[in-house]
Amino acid sequence: MGQLSREFNLTQLANRYGSDKGTAVGNAHHYTLFYETLLAPRRENIRRMLEIGLLRNGPEVGASADRETGDLPSVRMWLDYFPNATVHGFDISDFSFFKNPRFVFTRGDSGNGADLDRVIANGEIFDFIIDDGSHASFHQQLAFLKLFPALERGGIYIIEDLNWQPDNYEESLPRTILTRELFEYWFRMGKFPDMPGWLAPLGELSRDIAIVQPLYQPFSDYRTMKSIVIQKHW
Repeated sequence: MGQLSREFNLTQLANRYGSDKGTAVGNAHHYTLFYETLLAPRRENIRRMLEIGLLRNGPEVGASADRETGDLPSVRMWLDYFPNATVHGFDISDFSFFKNPRFVFTRGDSGNGADLDRVIANGEIFDFIIDDGSHASFHQQLAFLKLFPALERGGIYIIEDLNWQPDNYEESLPRTILTRELFEYWFRMGKFPDMPGWLAPLGELSRDIAIVQPLYQPFSDYRTMKSIVIQKHW
């Protein structure tokens, strides 16, 4: 399918391509209704973005990392929404089959610091990063630790689905607090709490955060923070 008209908004693109960030497919998170207000003013100016987690129903729900992969709904959505951007994708499963001159794929594990380092090995700086990976607390926080420094000044970093963490990962990965609790602490204190092990350097990133905006989903069964938007200082 060719690029859709720039008159299409983000929700229309999500629904057209089958992304559950929209209002019609899968869990229909409705995220795009908010993202449109956030990203529309930047639509022509985003030059490089990164999405972590490219297709739902992966190892976080028991599938093999070597699962058969299909379409890339959100990548297609982003490619159309940001006409001037190169879209980078990072996932534990193999999506190298997807060929587009504006798409760059890196296969890796969000729990492996060396894999995350490969995303920025060539000095990439991103205008926009969105983490829709496994939703495991350690994965989210290690990815933020590694990749937030590669976010452009004034850039946007989003972590999705903070209301659900996969039990298999939470029990097997290094223990840490829930990501929503981590950012609630920052919101109250203006800094991160002391963190263990790999995550100890998180505290150094506190001063580079300008805004933290939690997202809730009213009129639903969810009563906790669903996602969070972090803007880097200019």
